[in-house]
Amino acid sequence: MYNLFTLSAKYLKYQLTASNGKGHGVHSPFVFDFVVNVLNDKSRPPAFNKIEALRASLLKQEEKITVEDFGAGSALDPSRERKIRDIARHAAKPAKYGRLLHRVIEHYQCRNILELGTSLGLSTSYMATAPSAQKVVTLEGSVTIANQANQNFTTLSLHNFEIITGNFDHTLDAVLKNHPKPNLVFFDGNHRKEPTLRYFRQCLAKAAENDIFIFDDIHWSAEMEEAWRDICQDDAVTCSIDLFFVGIVFFRRDFREKQAFTIRY
Repeated sequence: MYNLFTLSAKYLKYQLTASNGKGHGVHSPFVFDFVVNVLNDKSRPPAFNKIEALRASLLKQEEKITVEDFGAGSALDPSRERKIRDIARHAAKPAKYGRLLHRVIEHYQCRNILELGTSLGLSTSYMATAPSAQKVVTLEGSVTIANQANQNFTTLSLHNFEIITGNFDHTLDAVLKNHPKPNLVFFDGNHRKEPTLRYFRQCLAKAAENDIFIFDDIHWSAEMEEAWRDICQDDAVTCSIDLFFVGIVFFRRDFREKQAFTIRY
């Protein structure tokens, strides 16, 4: 992971050079629609308040759980025993990005969702509460974290999900073979280049024109930046959007040539 100084410098550069997030100067009708109707949608469905109330509760939990970590680990807490509140504070995506996932799913009417990296299930919950989401299949390496996520889903009365535990190297192939093809894949479970690219290519083999892939923490480290560059350069990717903390790729054939956007969010 980049140190705080390096990451802050990169974020400042992003803020200074990215498109302004209002759609001005975006000449692609598809991306303009994305900026106006997804990035700038300020609606707040009741489910959002329930998820954030759960987050607030998790941030107070002192209970410790033992975590199996198959990814790049936590730079802030490398120990295997972590407090739930610390996982909620450092590993869970902020509400802003959970809401973004929800709006992407709803705007593009994604029905089947695949998530690599459940954590405490907050992002999963934002996705599962999108009205168009029929089912979210979420993969989690750590059994103890998956158990906590299950408790959180019960608290929110969610039913359209399935958690599959174990190393993604052993579970992803079976999910792609035995479950409906995902319309949206959220990659949030391994912040290293080689596994990220491998999981991308496994999912890409099942991808269709209107599917969407979203990658977390694309500027988290030099490795992740390299992975993001390779993903954007893949022949199947026709449009990429860099929002700094997440990256989104599309495979739509109406982009006659590859396009890349960096947009302030």
